[in-house]
Amino acid sequence: MKILMLSWEYPPRVVGGISRVVHDLSHRLIKDGHDVTVVTYRDGDVPYFENDEGVMVHRVDNFMISSNNFIDWIMQLNFNMIAKTGEIIEKEGKFDVIHAHDWLVAYAAKTLKQAYSTPMIATIHATEAGRNSGIQGETQKYINDTEWMLTYEASEVIVNSNYMKNELQRLFGLPFEKINVVPNGINLNLFNGIERDYDFRRQYAMDNEKIILFMGRLVYEKGIQHLIAAMPKILENYHDAKLIVAGKGGMIDELRNQVNYLGLGNKVYFTGYLSSKNVQRMYKCADISVFPSTYEPFGIVTLEAMLAGTPVVVSDIGGLNEIVDHRVNGMKSYAGNPNSLADSILTLLFDHKLCDEMVKNAKTKVKNEYNWNKIAQDTHFTYQKAICETMAERQAKQNAQEAAEKAKKKTGELSNLLSFKKRQAFA
Repeated sequence: MKILMLSWEYPPRVVGGISRVVHDLSHRLIKDGHDVTVVTYRDGDVPYFENDEGVMVHRVDNFMISSNNFIDWIMQLNFNMIAKTGEIIEKEGKFDVIHAHDWLVAYAAKTLKQAYSTPMIATIHATEAGRNSGIQGETQKYINDTEWMLTYEASEVIVNSNYMKNELQRLFGLPFEKINVVPNGINLNLFNGIERDYDFRRQYAMDNEKIILFMGRLVYEKGIQHLIAAMPKILENYHDAKLIVAGKGGMIDELRNQVNYLGLGNKVYFTGYLSSKNVQRMYKCADISVFPSTYEPFGIVTLEAMLAGTPVVVSDIGGLNEIVDHRVNGMKSYAGNPNSLADSILTLLFDHKLCDEMVKNAKTKVKNEYNWNKIAQDTHFTYQKAICETMAERQAKQNAQEAAEKAKKKTGELSNLLSFKKRQAFA
């Protein structure tokens, strides 16, 4: 197949989880013999075109005209994506399918679908209502409505968990059979050749301290505030522990103030942004990884920690709840409950045998269920469904047009016959 991926982020631009999903899925599809073209936003000094190991990546600027707000900025980006894709199609021919990732590319996807009569598949990675616990303002309502429009226009919709499938049915009233659950995956070679680096570890904690690691964006729905609130109870029972917060985000000042208020200045360390290599090192240095989200459609970071061999603690919400089986391949805690978080973390700090068993089970589950081979095959099957549906719709339209033309012709013939008989009767 010739596949077009539309995404507002692609490495080296990484805003959230979409970037890694589009990158890894595209490379797996290439290995399966497909042609993949990605049209995305150009951030920084990266090239406008790049052959990324077989994936043809075209990047576009936004307009030089300053936008009034984020919504206008996204709309301008969509215009440029349409223009760039039109150039590609003119040179190389049409695509078999368009795969749109989230509302940020919805208008480009819809326009290209209609202009070139190409089946369009949409992956909804998260919803605006889910991120914000409902829709409060006009901007959120606009994004929510755009998400609905994208799912309506798509022949098939992909989500990464059953939790998200239920959410889309509830929010948008989508038919059950239109929503395909295809989990995100992980590169199983991600930690090959990477061992614990003690010199790197000593930059963040002493050798006697157990590292409790949070990895992710510092935003409300990731629940880091609840993990910080759990630290006093953890330290009261296990003195040699330290929380490492790796990532950046809009809550950084609020979280620093929370740490200072609780008197945890020497027990919580904010690393800021980490390069991909240092992210790998950090997972290997951690003793426990904690992901206390209050909203999480999937949770790729959990797969990373499990593959790295780090025991995980997650909240019992969304995709995390589906990835982790309590006390089998990880620990669960009640979402938004610092006391429950502390209990699960303390269990792992004291029970080394349980940790070893869960780490072993976690690696097995990741390798069996979240490898890109299987995920790419499931995605390809969804593409085939969309193509078949589009062909069936075209055939149905053609049949309807032919039937209408026949009916029109028959009506004309009857009209002529009646007119002839009237003339005869008059004569």
